[in-house]
Amino acid sequence: MSSTASPSSHRAWNVRRPPEADGRVILVTGGNAGIGYFIAEQLSATGAMVVLGSRSPARAEVAMTSIRARIPGARLRSVRLDLADLTSLGAVVESLKVERLDAVVHNAGVALDDPPRRETGAGHEFMFGINHLGHFVLTQWLMPLLSAAPSARVVTMGSFAAKSERLDLDDLQSRRDYRPKRTYGRSKLAQMYFGLELDRRLRAADSTVASVVVHPGGALDSLTPSRPPVHTRTTGERLKAAPAALLVQGKHAGAWSAVRAVLDPAVRGGQLWGPRVFGLRGRPRPEAMWSHLEDRSVAAGLWDASCDLTGADLGII
Repeated sequence: MSSTASPSSHRAWNVRRPPEADGRVILVTGGNAGIGYFIAEQLSATGAMVVLGSRSPARAEVAMTSIRARIPGARLRSVRLDLADLTSLGAVVESLKVERLDAVVHNAGVALDDPPRRETGAGHEFMFGINHLGHFVLTQWLMPLLSAAPSARVVTMGSFAAKSERLDLDDLQSRRDYRPKRTYGRSKLAQMYFGLELDRRLRAADSTVASVVVHPGGALDSLTPSRPPVHTRTTGERLKAAPAALLVQGKHAGAWSAVRAVLDPAVRGGQLWGPRVFGLRGRPRPEAMWSHLEDRSVAAGLWDASCDLTGADLGII
């Protein structure tokens, strides 16, 4: 597939009125809060069936109630999804009870603000284990459903925080060098490497599935419109954050790149999409690939290490 989108498609895209997607089935991991909530809300407005993957069924129900209040007739479901529990993911996919999946948005993630280092039940560093390894294994289980769709997409939500980081393939679990912000940035960088390597392997296998990497730019709660009780922004927070709007944006706008990557037929596998203004705010556009993401040896090394750590078999792609 071509790695660039046409300029005319870029100009024509309306972030507030994406095309209809009746009949499509889309899974959004972490769809109950933050950027994931707004991805789910915006996709619901297109008529698609949107499945919210969430660790908390109660929070997923609250999110669905909020979306339905804004979008009457929205087609929504939820599945309990715990990306820290790799052994549960096969059953999660079975619980979808669909014949095909038109897209998955790998959005769910955690960020630890303070030490100490934590591990999942499988012994993986918490952020790397959930943000990257959980989605890596989930993709293995979803691939038959994605392959059953005419032109499915795997959309991986990266982070601008990954732009200044580099992966250490000898310390992926941050055992020697654990700093929360750095480890978070590296976990998101791992996701982005995975999304790009996945597309290369899909193309080599002549698959109909495409993998696209996106990021939200700078997305702040204080610039995000209220969706009570999912998210509430006070007048004071809005006024205080107003100057920041010159550089960054809210999480509703941070969702735009992912929504376009799911729906726009001009988007191609292997692309990186983000906000148009310095990569921090604005409407989505295809970005020049970050130089370190072009290192295929790192991507391949991460892929092999992820297979070893999880036992996942994505070599069949």
